[in-house]
Amino acid sequence: MKRIIFSTAAMLALVATSANAGDLDAIIADCNGCHGPGGVSESSDVPTIAGFPEFVHVDALYVYQEEARPCASSKYRHGDTARAAKTMCEIAAELSEGDIDAVAAAYAELDYVKAKQDFDAGLADAGKALHEEHCDRCHSEAGTNPEDEAGMLGGQMMGYLETTFAQFTDGTREQPKKMQEKFDVLSADDQKALLNYYGSIQ
Repeated sequence: MKRIIFSTAAMLALVATSANAGDLDAIIADCNGCHGPGGVSESSDVPTIAGFPEFVHVDALYVYQEEARPCASSKYRHGDTARAAKTMCEIAAELSEGDIDAVAAAYAELDYVKAKQDFDAGLADAGKALHEEHCDRCHSEAGTNPEDEAGMLGGQMMGYLETTFAQFTDGTREQPKKMQEKFDVLSADDQKALLNYYGSIQ
């Protein structure tokens, strides 16, 4: 089983980047300040990033560098919580190409830990059927298979997913054309059911 505690030395042995060990330690610590120890979120509005597919993580950071995704300010929840709140766009802008590659590789090596959270069982059952009809082709295993190189859905923080769904709905967060077509047919009730299904994956 892969270790949840991140080892800089082990990661640097696996991936060649321009980020040195000290830089990478500092970057990871900064990420964990919002995303939780080892990239496992303890806040409903912040996603877990441990176990994210490397491609997905790299792509997201470049999107944030381009400010092509909503960038709400987020306070630090771990470590030095007195630090000023920052946005993902601000954080991504500080990263070099080598930093991005190293960070993505590091988190991809960790276990994806599903959140323990409350959900509505009836809605989850309805959401399972919707997932199997609309989402499973790209997000297999309830959206927990990193080999899909797609976002991790099952066991992800429901508050974060709810915000993301709202951004997809109002067009402030772009998504691939095929996914947009699938998402556009979902009603508000369908979205709620899917949220509860993904929250039920524990």
